[in-house]
Amino acid sequence: MSVHVERAELPGIGIRHDLETEAGRRLSIVTLREGGRELAISDEDDPDRAASAIALTDEEATALSEVLGGSVILTQLAGLRKQVDGLSTSQITLRADSPFADRRLGDTKARTRTRCSIVAIVRAGGVVLPAPAPEDSLHVGDTLVAVGTPEGLELLARIIDGA
Repeated sequence: MSVHVERAELPGIGIRHDLETEAGRRLSIVTLREGGRELAISDEDDPDRAASAIALTDEEATALSEVLGGSVILTQLAGLRKQVDGLSTSQITLRADSPFADRRLGDTKARTRTRCSIVAIVRAGGVVLPAPAPEDSLHVGDTLVAVGTPEGLELLARIIDGA
């Protein structure tokens, strides 16, 4: 499904991005010139009128985008697993006794050692880091979302656990 996003300049205010949901509701994000964002949902009877609007700080907007982006990635991975024979996904929780606690993701050498890719890190509170970089830190309680062969994923879990 392709989603069309319209962009409109709001002189003196900022930029508005609109998208229409499958249910026919308009969702608007206004990026204010002075900083911050406003998220608005259209009125069901009048799509040009906002039924509700919520002001978001830059930090709140970033957190929201990470949560939405992360959940989309996890959904797509689940679908990919069903479509591609021999490809599996796994979620590995970083334990306190892991040799990689409070170290960088790159230190695991996951791809080189297992031919698996760590495609997301899910932190406490549901914060998702999609497509993590080698320099991203790993913390106790993080869940690593990995893609690879079943054998490679088993090896990766043993490596992360320090076994």
